[in-house]
Amino acid sequence: MAGNLLARSAHDLGAAAWFGGTLMGAVGLNGATGQAKDPKERTRLSALGWAKWTPVQIGAFAVHGLGGLALIGANKGRVAAQDGVGSNTVSKTVVTVLGMALSLYSGILGKKVGELAHEGGAGATEPRPGASDELAKAQQQLKITQWLLPVVSGTVIVMGAKQGEMQRPSNVKKGLLK
Repeated sequence: MAGNLLARSAHDLGAAAWFGGTLMGAVGLNGATGQAKDPKERTRLSALGWAKWTPVQIGAFAVHGLGGLALIGANKGRVAAQDGVGSNTVSKTVVTVLGMALSLYSGILGKKVGELAHEGGAGATEPRPGASDELAKAQQQLKITQWLLPVVSGTVIVMGAKQGEMQRPSNVKKGLLK
């Protein structure tokens, strides 16, 4: 029981950190840095803030993934036998890996915006008139990826909640009878 509790806690806290951090970054960090008086500071400070978040996000991915692997190992019989558990596990894994790839791409875009911060921006992810095509394209893509990340990580949390509901004794019994 203690091992399952630790695994589930790690799994859920990792996903929660991923979700909360990306939502706070898109809303709070980008919103606040977009208010800087100097247009160069808008892009520079946002890029710095997201870069500070990156090691925490990587840790959140690791904790979430390790907890998930431990849960799959502890529940391998249910994953194989209970109706819907295996497909949910596969789908959730795919969404998680895609979210991690999206996070990596967002980091690459953020690094590019940081390197071009001397051009300034109308906001953290909004190009200013006259911005280079390279900066404008990176900012536009970054805005999309930074808003997709809370959606994807939130989806992972909802899929985890579904898995938790599938563990209710009545649902396990129904799923094994199918």
